[in-house]
Amino acid sequence: MSKVGIATLPLHSSKAPHWLLRRMISLGKPIFDILYDFEGPNGIIKRLSDTYWFQGLACILGFDWHSSGCTTVLGGILKQIIKPKEHGLIIAGGKGKNATKVREHLNKNANILDYNEDNVNDLAEISRLVAKIDNVALQDGFSLYHHLMIVSEDKWGIVQQGLDGTIKKARRYHWHSGLKSFIDDPHKDITTEVYKNKVLDMVSSKSHESRKVSLDLINEGAKRIKRYLHRLKDTSQKSLYDFAMPEKAIKVKKIPRLDMPIPFTLKWESVDMAKQIGLNDYTDLLKIEGLGPGMIRALALISEFIWGEAPSWKDPAKYSYAVGGKDGIPYPVNLQRMEKCAQILKDAIDQSRLEKQEKLEALKRLHKFQNRKSIL
Repeated sequence: MSKVGIATLPLHSSKAPHWLLRRMISLGKPIFDILYDFEGPNGIIKRLSDTYWFQGLACILGFDWHSSGCTTVLGGILKQIIKPKEHGLIIAGGKGKNATKVREHLNKNANILDYNEDNVNDLAEISRLVAKIDNVALQDGFSLYHHLMIVSEDKWGIVQQGLDGTIKKARRYHWHSGLKSFIDDPHKDITTEVYKNKVLDMVSSKSHESRKVSLDLINEGAKRIKRYLHRLKDTSQKSLYDFAMPEKAIKVKKIPRLDMPIPFTLKWESVDMAKQIGLNDYTDLLKIEGLGPGMIRALALISEFIWGEAPSWKDPAKYSYAVGGKDGIPYPVNLQRMEKCAQILKDAIDQSRLEKQEKLEALKRLHKFQNRKSIL
């Protein structure tokens, strides 16, 4: 079973100091050299795709225990530590504009992993779909600004992060190529500091019927969807409370509030495009250019109001903390200890490689002896 998850972190505006970055690289390099020797490139991807391990790595390298920067800074550090020729891995994407350069970064090192054009196109399509799911299909209020893809010859992992400016928090999403489905509970082992009660989760297994209705609505075309939305508007219903709960139940507030999308701000040309193309499943719908959160939300609302097929409104997140470093919590970074750890790990790698070489030489000598014995 793959391990994918989410972590929610406070926003920190300060930059990582140069003295820390230098030591993070010094300590991080031998860690990944050891991992490569023992687990190979796929083992590294599996670890980075685990939100707990990723957070623990940031703490080991002395970064903030709960800062949003641990994702972006660690992503930059990984690009300097992990090299395609040394570790059999390509790291693509990054923060801000780099998040959209996955294809470009993959092409740059494609020959090292013997990727052809089709391989790059497939990975770029996966990258775009995963970003679309966490930005559009899972509407938790966090807008993506960081997207990092790690790929080997036959595996991939993705670490991306979104921003919620209203609460000044960031949430991290982890993906791994071992998942069984992109749209049926792809997020597992989810960690977060903030739990929300107003999340539209169209990639939950509980949203299966709502997804089916959404595809049927697309096939009916933009005009029919507009009429459905106007029916909702004509009844002066502005939230789920208005039609999903009796007056007494409204006071209990068990169903999350959802404001009606404004029909005229939606990109109806995307609906017509989707209808013409023909959709096989919900992932095809998410791949349509220009089809954003508003349309996904509108389709889900129509599905529940008219046909009673409700999507999941539950935040797929749990609560967890890690421990760490730069901001003095639980204690300040011990530079001497950090440098000593880096040296110990480097010595361990050198020793293990030396022992490996000695074993190979011993096997060669045994092979020569065996050949000599057979001749005699």
